[in-house]
Amino acid sequence: MRVLQLCHKPPMPPVDGGCIAINNITQGLLNSGHEVKLLSLATHKHPCRKEILPADYLEKTRFETVFVDTDVRGFDALASLLKGKSYHVYRFYSREMAQKLAQVLQQESFDIVQLESIFVAPYIPVIRKYSKAKIVLRLHNVEHIIWERIARNHYSWFKKFMLKQMNRQLKRYECSLMNKVDGYMAISDVDYKFFHELSPATPGTVIPFALDMDNYETEDEYIPSDQPELFHLGSMNWLPNVEGLEWFLEEVFPAILEKFPTLTFTMAGRSIPESLQHYASDHVIIAGEVESANEFMLSKDIMIVPLLSGSGIRIKIIEGMALGKTIITTSIGAEGLNVENGKNIFIADTAEEFVAVIEKCVKTPDICTIIGENARHYVALNHNNEVVTQELIDFYHEIS
Repeated sequence: MRVLQLCHKPPMPPVDGGCIAINNITQGLLNSGHEVKLLSLATHKHPCRKEILPADYLEKTRFETVFVDTDVRGFDALASLLKGKSYHVYRFYSREMAQKLAQVLQQESFDIVQLESIFVAPYIPVIRKYSKAKIVLRLHNVEHIIWERIARNHYSWFKKFMLKQMNRQLKRYECSLMNKVDGYMAISDVDYKFFHELSPATPGTVIPFALDMDNYETEDEYIPSDQPELFHLGSMNWLPNVEGLEWFLEEVFPAILEKFPTLTFTMAGRSIPESLQHYASDHVIIAGEVESANEFMLSKDIMIVPLLSGSGIRIKIIEGMALGKTIITTSIGAEGLNVENGKNIFIADTAEEFVAVIEKCVKTPDICTIIGENARHYVALNHNNEVVTQELIDFYHEIS
């Protein structure tokens, strides 16, 4: 099959979970003998860095980008609100990208145009005009649910009000897309249920995040430590990550230090804001962006993912599980994963529950070995890229 992947950010280099999710689909399709063309937006937040990409990747994908200024501006947001348009989405639209897409579609024919997220959905009219390809929308999460939860948790009444108004438009737009595409792929059973109930006549399926387990090998058997190191790894320009970490550092970690005064918590990731950096101390270590996510995770013990908002699947959780790490997260963090609390992951929703689970791991370090082994086994069974790619291809054929 000939597939055009239309992306709202460059999938390479894989700097965050969304990029990894897009790139793994690309690699799976290429490894299965299909043709893939990558066309992506580039932004200030996610710039194009072709100079560091492998030559064979550029050749196989014929990777092209168009820069779009998606920086948030208050006046533009207000104007979109007054016009009844979703500012979350339409700031990703540009005439230059529409022209480039039209050019690509006139030069080449495709069987499938895969939209990587709702943020490139405004280009659907261009695709319909210049191509007979089936349009498949890949839903990395349910976007309006993320913002609904963020608005609910926000401390400022004015920002809460504005977020709620903007989210109404986002929800309306997101739900309307089911009538504009030929099929959709949800990343979890939870997300699929939402969209299927919304539009049962639109073909849909679940295509979970998948990875190549060969890239997540652990050299040695995990040896539990009497002084385990807590850590978090994630993109800090994603608001739910910052929100959750601020809560953890305010409500949970001080109580942990009262029980275990020598424990440390390391935060790593891109674009760590000042609101988190001011927590730096002998016990809270700010690592910033790390060269190798896998090496960083392997050097630590217990992964903390204290999400209070968000939707879809947390890819860093799956990667941590693939490396045999003990993960402690919330119900929202585990949403969309068929995991079992106390077997292959720990789920805690209150400060007291987080403290109790961390205390259990510190006092009974062997439990981290058991949880880690079960976690790795879970990922191998449920998130294998070769198996998931075949499910994706089967869905393509189903709607063609």
